[in-house]
Amino acid sequence: MTDLNAIFAPGMLVAHPDQPDWGTGQVQSNINGKITVNFPDQGKVVIDGTRITLIPIVIPD
Repeated sequence: MTDLNAIFAPGMLVAHPDQPDWGTGQVQSNINGKITVNFPDQGKVVIDGTRITLIPIVIPD
């Protein structure tokens, strides 16, 4: 199984697919499938990358 969350690096913006009300979060770290994300309306959350596939957010220039 491919780990789609492996692409996420600190500073990247993401959304949680099941929690849209959390807003756009910023990746703090991605270590061994545990992704720490700081969401503006939820705070720091550790995501289990084997259970949840985050949605990348791209802001156009």
